[in-house]
Amino acid sequence: MKCAFYTLGCKVNQYESATMAEDLVKNGFTCVSPSEDADVYIINSCSVTAESDRKTRQAVRRLRNNHPDSIIVLTGCMTQATPSTEKELPEADIVMGNKNNDCLYGLILRFIRSRKRDVEIDPHMTGDIFRGKTVSAYSEKTRAIVKIEDGCNRFCSYCIIPYARGRVRSKPVEDIRKEVTDLANNGYKEVVLVGINLSAYGTDIGSDMVEAVRTAAEVDGIERVRLGSLEPDHITDSIISGLSQIKEFCPQFHISLQSGCDKTLKRMNRHYNSVEYEDLCTNLRAVFPDVTLTTDVMVGFPGETDSDYEISLDFVKKTAFEKVHVFPYSRRPGTPAARMSDQVDNSVKQHRTEIMIDETEKIRQTFLKNQIGKTLEIISEENHGGTFRGYTANYTPVKVKGSCRCGEIIKVKIIGVDGDFCIGEPV
Repeated sequence: MKCAFYTLGCKVNQYESATMAEDLVKNGFTCVSPSEDADVYIINSCSVTAESDRKTRQAVRRLRNNHPDSIIVLTGCMTQATPSTEKELPEADIVMGNKNNDCLYGLILRFIRSRKRDVEIDPHMTGDIFRGKTVSAYSEKTRAIVKIEDGCNRFCSYCIIPYARGRVRSKPVEDIRKEVTDLANNGYKEVVLVGINLSAYGTDIGSDMVEAVRTAAEVDGIERVRLGSLEPDHITDSIISGLSQIKEFCPQFHISLQSGCDKTLKRMNRHYNSVEYEDLCTNLRAVFPDVTLTTDVMVGFPGETDSDYEISLDFVKKTAFEKVHVFPYSRRPGTPAARMSDQVDNSVKQHRTEIMIDETEKIRQTFLKNQIGKTLEIISEENHGGTFRGYTANYTPVKVKGSCRCGEIIKVKIIGVDGDFCIGEPV
């Protein structure tokens, strides 16, 4: 039988789709692209915004319409956060929560035997432990994602994820070692450790991010260990010091800011202020000379005035992030922010977003141009029409003329900039 995965959302969702795919392949399935004909289509949903929910519903209905005889499976954060979704989408034959992803193969077999619609959405409970299958290889990838943490205890006022993912749960250190060892044996030189609130890794099991990174770095064959998106809390001086002593650690930190205005941060129920965030950035730049700091900034949160926006913009410009993901606030039903009365007009949000993007792109270009003349190492990832691409340890994208085997470490000299890429030549 053929299966196809349609995955929305973050790297954690991508990882979980990969674990489900690997499990199905072990049980005799062949994985194909979602654009191809398949016997089973699995939609792994994201629910971070109302738009994510809309895309999920659209995908379920499109796949059912285009493949009336196939089995349609819906799983992920949307169903976990809002179990009533299953009544809105009768087109799905099997509806699971992300807590039930381990059961996918069994549920497919049960549906084939009974041809009866199946709904399995077990709630996350306080005290749950980390669970889930692992990944030993990825198709068409040169870096491997390893999920080491799930859940979030923060309850930001705009976010549904604590309801979709439950409380913080950490993967045991020895399980990390075993999974990374399998990936290294399959040729991967770089791993990216990811989680829902990755900074909170280990708080439930007496560990921390340093131990997780060190464990991955100690595996023979692993030359780079990178961290996924982080929250500012838990990145203490001791964590920073510990990471700086691991030579395989990549000095790139994507630390969610959301706003540079303290008033807005408080309304968001974020657990830091702009001074604390600035101090963190200062410490990281002092300890890691070649560090890149990237972030997410939300524009147009309920109650954000023109003055609040200008404060946030000034903070972003002052901090000079190497890259910023700017996005307008999206009203997410079921969250406190969605019920706030002082919603910002969409046209205002769009205007502010465009200005923020323009200003942060200027900073991005300055950073890229400052790389000219440096000699850096990249891991080659893609070959396109006489050029190959790769990323440096601090995640600077580089294009190089010529061809190269994917996964090979190449030393290059940066000689120019083209859009969002540096141009390198082999040394």
